Order: sequence, then C-alpha cells, then structure tokens
Amino acid sequence: MDLTDKTVVISGASRGIGASAARVFATAGANVALLARSASELADLVAEIGEKALALPCDVAEHASVSAALDAARARFGRLDVLICNAGMIDPIARIGEADPAAWAQLIDVNVTGVFNMIHAGLPHLKAVGGGAVLTIGSGASQRPLEGWSAYCTSKAGAAMLTRALHLEEGGNGIRVMGLSPGTVATQMQREIKASGINPVSQLAWEDHIPAEWPARTLLWMLSGDADEFIGSEISLREEAIRRRVGLI
Repeated sequence: MDLTDKTVVISGASRGIGASAARVFATAGANVALLARSASELADLVAEIGEKALALPCDVAEHASVSAALDAARARFGRLDVLICNAGMIDPIARIGEADPAAWAQLIDVNVTGVFNMIHAGLPHLKAVGGGAVLTIGSGASQRPLEGWSAYCTSKAGAAMLTRALHLEEGGNGIRVMGLSPGTVATQMQREIKASGINPVSQLAWEDHIPAEWPARTLLWMLSGDADEFIGSEISLREEAIRRRVGLI
C-alpha cells in the first residue's frame, strides 16, 4: 500500500508492536507520529526512521497529554489519517485477592481509558480529512479469564467493546474501525509474563511467539480493500486464513 502524505499516529510506539508498526508504515510512505512515555526510546526510533517520524512523549492515560500530542502531530504533518491504539501493559500479574489496587487501576487507565483518550482526541482530526481509521489492539484474553490476569482480561474486554461502540457510532461517518488480536508476540510483555510463572501462557517457549513484524504488517493490511469485510470487528492472527491473506505464510 502507498500511504504517501498520510499520517499515522501510533501509541505505545517505543518498542514491540508499536515500534514495528512505525517502521512498516513509514516504509509504506506514511508520516508516523509516535507516542510513548519513554522519550529516549522514541528518539532512537525517530533517528532510525528519519524525517517522516515525530517523537511525542505522552501518557495515554491523561487526556490532556494525548490531545496535546495529536495537536502537535497535526501541526507538523498537516493531517491525521490513522490512529493505532497500541499502548498497553500487563502488570499487575497477580491473583485478585493479592493484587495491588493502585496498580490494577493504573492498568485500566492505560489499557481502556487510554484507548478512549486516543479516540476522543483523535476523532475531530480524522473528521477534518473526511474520515480515517482507528485500529485497536485486542487479545484473546478478552474472551476468557486467565489466572493472575484479572486486570488485563478485563481491560481487553473493555477495549473490545469500546471498538465496537466506536464502529456503531462513527462507522456511518466514514471512520474505519477494526481490532486486531495478534496472539502471543515476542515482545517485552511476554518476558514479563514468563517471569511471573502464572497460568499456562507463562509456560510457552519463546519460539512459540510470533515476531512483532507480523501484527505490524497486519495493521497495514487492515487499511486495504481486502480487509473491508472485517470493518467493525476484531480479526485474529491465530487464524491461518488471516495470516495467508496478509501474506505472512
């Protein structure tokens, strides 16, 4: 796909799926506005990508921070076309009775309210160009409980419903809304899961996880006409048919 002159905003862009998406979309010609709390990691990524990239240190849990970042991205590139709501965290990994309440609330703030903040602050920018796309990162954890993951499972279920609600409200206004459940990905999050030793996911071997480039390439494909049938829904990279359509196998 050729995304020349388009601008893609990616949260959680300093590493993992977000950083891989930054590279994939920049290669496709897009300007990439990169949001994350780690200014140093963002700076390294911008240095790698070049002038098409803009580092925007930001806490997605704070609406004012997100709004300011999106304003800055539009001021730099002139327009915003795609929002990729990727920022997320897995901690606290703990049984409900042992979880720290403040940490539990922080995860909800990032994984759910952070998605809302991206959408709420981003919609006026997307509508200013006559439409646009919002892509969210889901998880199979939204569909089933896992020991020690009460916060994460709850947050992903909430974000999935938020994605569906956005499609209901804005799909008729030209906003393309889709979710991606990538499966287990070889990122820092999986290292944290492995270290916890809780539930079967922590027992997976590293080679069982897919590379971060796979969901990044899938996000690009989700903007293509070949993915139109999935608008308003969440696709899963666990499905071989989806992997084939993306060109991963």
